Amino acid sequence: MNEKKPGTPKDAHYAKLRRAHRDQKAGGPPRHRPRPDVPAGPAAVDGLVRLYGLHTVRAALDNPRRTIRRMLVTRNALERLGIADVAALPFAAELVEPRDIDKITGSEAVHQGVVIEVEPLQAKRLDALGDVSLVVVLDQVTDPHNVGAILRSAVAFGAGALITTQRHSPAESGVLAKSASGALEHIDHIEVRNLADALDQLHEAGFQTVGLDSDGPAELERSFSGDRIALVLGAEGKGLRQKTRETVTTLARLDMPGVIRSLNVSNAAAVALYAARRWLVTGGE
Repeated sequence: MNEKKPGTPKDAHYAKLRRAHRDQKAGGPPRHRPRPDVPAGPAAVDGLVRLYGLHTVRAALDNPRRTIRRMLVTRNALERLGIADVAALPFAAELVEPRDIDKITGSEAVHQGVVIEVEPLQAKRLDALGDVSLVVVLDQVTDPHNVGAILRSAVAFGAGALITTQRHSPAESGVLAKSASGALEHIDHIEVRNLADALDQLHEAGFQTVGLDSDGPAELERSFSGDRIALVLGAEGKGLRQKTRETVTTLARLDMPGVIRSLNVSNAAAVALYAARRWLVTGGE
């Protein structure tokens, strides 16, 4: 009679997979249930904005300009935020389960166990720009994911402000803030009525305005001059508007030798910010 050899961990693993496969064929319940699909709840009242995610919320908590009205947070997220007790917070806060937050943000949102309701940050006027050497100007970029990613890169490379138009620009939202991963709290947002007029004001303030265009006559790295730079980016697909193209100091392209000749606007912004910061630091050396 043959003795049965003891199984290895790998044998046990494959046996578990076979059992799960048999269960599924037999119509039994799956071993791992998918997260229920929950739609987002009603919008916040009184003009408040909902922000979610650990980095986003932590940055909002640390921003003295941010007014927070309410927080819903799981115990695990509370610990990861470094908060000992919700009762010590200077605003209404409640310990909840992840599914309670799903009902507010929707299950598609990566909330990481925390959501806050806040007053939106107030945009500034262009004349409040201050003594900064690098800014980003968006010409009707409307996708909040792209704007959030641009904000993140702008803060990473030390830009002093993001300038957008009052119309055809996304409002502050959870999606935008989550894409920005906390950057929304670290950069001035300036809104202007007329972008061409704003570019002229930047020229008067000593800025070289560089419009990114895939057909621009100059390579971006060779187009910089001076010690104040405004990078101007247009919406994906249509790019810069004609009036904007006529107003900027320089039209420049990202030189890409590959088959694909263009980048997502947020990726293009990151590359351009790196090049501009390097110019400002080294003077092109």
